[in-house]
Amino acid sequence: MIKENLLFAGKNFIRMILLLVAVSIVTFALVSVSPIDPLQANVGQAALGSMSEAQKEKLRSYWGVDEPPVQRYFNWAKDAVRGDFGSSLLYRQPVTKVIAAKLAGSMFLMGLAWIISGLLGFVLGVISGVLRGSAADKFIKGYCLVIASTPAFWLALLLLIIFSVWLKVLPIGLSVPVGVEAGGVTFLDRVRHAVLPAAALSITGISNIALHTREKMVDIMESDYVMFARTRGESTWSIVRRHGLRNVLLPAMTLQFASISEIIGGSVLVEQVFSYPGLGQAAVAAGTGSDVPLLMGITLVTAVVVFLGNFVANLLYGVVDPRIRRGGRRQ
Repeated sequence: MIKENLLFAGKNFIRMILLLVAVSIVTFALVSVSPIDPLQANVGQAALGSMSEAQKEKLRSYWGVDEPPVQRYFNWAKDAVRGDFGSSLLYRQPVTKVIAAKLAGSMFLMGLAWIISGLLGFVLGVISGVLRGSAADKFIKGYCLVIASTPAFWLALLLLIIFSVWLKVLPIGLSVPVGVEAGGVTFLDRVRHAVLPAAALSITGISNIALHTREKMVDIMESDYVMFARTRGESTWSIVRRHGLRNVLLPAMTLQFASISEIIGGSVLVEQVFSYPGLGQAAVAAGTGSDVPLLMGITLVTAVVVFLGNFVANLLYGVVDPRIRRGGRRQ
């Protein structure tokens, strides 16, 4: 058993390393062919035109645009292997320090959205599957289909207009109150500022889990063993509790961990709408400003988070369903 676990973990670790190498190469290649001129984007056309050639050469050396892309990538990769991701060209700080500061806010926001979307999606999917064909089922399906086609940034703008502009019950943006020192910010202040961004992320993430859970629940409720349970006089709640939840939990959990990538992608747009100082907003700034070290660091961190989510899901398979643990872990 221990040998199988070590072999499983080793294969996934090698897969993660290869994934990170591929992601870093693709990201670096896309940044290299970007039409954005880092000097013009960050210095300005007017200021750049008034500089001497010596000053421009210093800026080119600072931004690394005077070196071939392949050489720049290998220079970055050599330092990254040692744990040095360089310094952010925009924030003038080490990339690890910038990511650590931004990641704390994003993880709080994405964690709330991930938990809310998972719980609500699972509950709505189970209810819709059990009550197939009813008014509640039609309402839940209609809601999920509409939300699935709704852009996250549009929903974020709608929530912002309703609850911040019209009703004035929630903050209009940022992650902390304006003018309050860091020591004076309470946990409730952070929660109030994260309510709307987390709601925008979770609402769009509910539909996928709910619809898949519903289909699985419908199959379970129409299965032979459920029909046999009905003939024995078991109630609907007893059937759902004893047979439905156990069998539908595994696919729902799989989808929940797989949705981490969607949560991260949606947070980039939502953080822009609410001016939430998280990792997504930093990624946009790094992309538009050609801050290659910061963009590479953010890309690798998000790739690791997505991979770890899938890795944890694989480990939990055997806990949720003992049949998988006895038959071998999924690869």
